[in-house]
Amino acid sequence: MNVLELDDVSRSFGGVEAVRGLSLTLGEGQVLGFLGTNGAGKTTTIKMLLGLLRPTGGTVKVFGEDPAVAATRRRIGYMPETAYYYPYLNARELLMFYGGMCGMDKAVIRRRTDELLEAVDLTDAAKRPLKTYSKGMLQRAGIAQALLADPDLLVLDEPFTGLDPLARIHFRELLKRLRAAGKTIFFSSHELGETELLCDRVAIMKKGRCFYDGPVSRLAGDGTENLERIFLDVLAKEDVK
Repeated sequence: MNVLELDDVSRSFGGVEAVRGLSLTLGEGQVLGFLGTNGAGKTTTIKMLLGLLRPTGGTVKVFGEDPAVAATRRRIGYMPETAYYYPYLNARELLMFYGGMCGMDKAVIRRRTDELLEAVDLTDAAKRPLKTYSKGMLQRAGIAQALLADPDLLVLDEPFTGLDPLARIHFRELLKRLRAAGKTIFFSSHELGETELLCDRVAIMKKGRCFYDGPVSRLAGDGTENLERIFLDVLAKEDVK
């Protein structure tokens, strides 16, 4: 079953085409790394997956439905690249607030909050105001927020930004456990090494178009055709008119 289906999707802003003719699928339980430089169309694509933007052309389906439908959105966990949280809340209050917004039962919110604060190593800091958190700690709070409702699809925008090496390892292992549990993960990243370690497939964007879409297993990893080499080759292609 395909969790995501993008068919010839385009999105324009005035006279600028941010995404052009993008076709992409992602199967249940797979992890896709969505790569590209700044301005490649990654964030615009993510907003269409979340139903926050409508495509100018083509169709976007999530679980076979319109992503703008509330029932579809309930199955998606989203972590933005930069989250702005109320600074005087603590991490526990933050998760209680988001759980309430999602209509979750209070007992379930409390249980999930305890589990997730431990999973992202914020238990000891759970009662500190978010304004005292480092960037990496705020990133971990964002990860917990995205996982709170136990979503079937995780959409993560630059999830490794600001994480120290140990936190990266812990988060990588967490994503591997989620994949083993059957969760589907779509994440945008500039971190090629993490992408190669985690993903089943990668898609590389340049100026709104997808120039590479294939399984990580296709990459030899012998220095002649690894992910870094393919990424650089895509960026070196001549601009499409």
